[in-house]
Amino acid sequence: MTAPVDVPAIEIQGLRKSYGSNEVLKGVDFRVGAGEVVCVVGPSGSGKSTLLRCVNRLEEADAGQILVEGVDIRDPETDLNRVRSRIGMVFQQFNLFPHLTVLDNLVLPQRSVMGRGRAQASEVAMSNLERVGLAEKAKAHPAQLSGGQQQRVAIARALAMDPDMMLFDEPTSALDPELVGDVLAVMKSLASEGMTMMVVTHEMGFAREVADKLVFMDGGVVVEEGLPSEMLAHPQSERARAFFARVH
Repeated sequence: MTAPVDVPAIEIQGLRKSYGSNEVLKGVDFRVGAGEVVCVVGPSGSGKSTLLRCVNRLEEADAGQILVEGVDIRDPETDLNRVRSRIGMVFQQFNLFPHLTVLDNLVLPQRSVMGRGRAQASEVAMSNLERVGLAEKAKAHPAQLSGGQQQRVAIARALAMDPDMMLFDEPTSALDPELVGDVLAVMKSLASEGMTMMVVTHEMGFAREVADKLVFMDGGVVVEEGLPSEMLAHPQSERARAFFARVH
C-alpha cells in the first residue's frame, strides 16, 4: 500500500476532538512528508498525544480529515486494519507480554496479524532485535530487562511488522535518565535509514539533531512549525518563546 513519493505519509486537515466540554484539538492542520521526521513538542495538555493517537484511530476525531498515504482513515469504507498495518506505534509504556520471551513478544503479532509462519516470524524478529542491539536478549523475559531495553524491544516489535511509518508517543518519558540515550540512538538510526517518523517528545536535543521539522502545539492548536534550529533559536510566538526558555 506504499503511496507515491509525492503523497504525504500523513496529512491532517481541520482536526477537532473533544472530551465532554473540553476541546483538546481545535482545528489542527498537520503534515508529515514521506521519509520525514517530524517532532511535536509543547506543554502538557496541549493536544500532542491526542493528535498522534488520532492518526491510527486509537482516538476517534470529532471532525476533520486524516489521510494516511492518501487514504482517508475516517471514511467508513476504509479497511482500517490494512492502514494500521503500515503504521508502527511506540507508547510511553512498553506493553510487552510479561509471560512471553522477548522473541515471542515479536513473533506473536507477526503470526496473528500477518499470518507469517513461526520460522519466518522468528527470523524477522531476530533481525529487528539486532537492529536495536538486543539480539542476545531474545530468550529473556521483559522483567529481566531494564526499562530502556524494554522500550527498544517495543520498537523492534513495531518494526517487525514492516511499517511504512513509525509513531512515537513520548517514548523516553517513563525511563530513568541514564537509559534514555540508548532508545534515542535507535530512533536516530531509524531516521538515518529514511523511516518516516512522527515523534511526540520533550527531548529537545533529539528534535534539534534528528527532526526535519519541529511543530509546537499549545492549547489544542499548532502555534508554529519550522526547521528545529531556527525555531529553537528564534521562536516567533510568545507561547513558543516561553516554552523553549523553560525546556532548554
